[in-house]
Amino acid sequence: MTSMAATQATNDLSYLLDHTSHVLRTQMSARLAEIGMTPRMHCVLVHSLEEERTQAQLAEIGDMDKTTMVVTVDALEEAGLAERRPSSHDRRARIIAATEKGAQVAVESQKIVDSVHNDAISSLPKADQKALLHALNLLVEGHLSTPAESPRPARRARQSK
Repeated sequence: MTSMAATQATNDLSYLLDHTSHVLRTQMSARLAEIGMTPRMHCVLVHSLEEERTQAQLAEIGDMDKTTMVVTVDALEEAGLAERRPSSHDRRARIIAATEKGAQVAVESQKIVDSVHNDAISSLPKADQKALLHALNLLVEGHLSTPAESPRPARRARQSK
């Protein structure tokens, strides 16, 4: 009887990237929860500090649907970390602005995110750290820069700034 199981490559790139990404996200979520934040809240706060951005722009950056974005901004407002206000460039548009307290929390949450990233990278030998980051950047900027069109699209990955 012949086995019908597909042979699997020794280095399943999809599994390796998915698994490391999942574990990194869970570690980040756990660490951010220690200060009452979620990765989505962190994303909105940090990117709202960079420049004036609307809720729709921040949702695009954070790969959030409208409902998730509204819930995230509501949580930030309830915590006194952000507020919705008119844009200084277009009074018809409303932006999400970090409060003074939100800016302070964003600094703290960014330190946590950086620490999680550094912990992951520093677990590798020095030469491999640089090689991994270089290789991933080559993929993101090259062959894997654009998703393929598909009748059943996969969930989109977070976009870089």
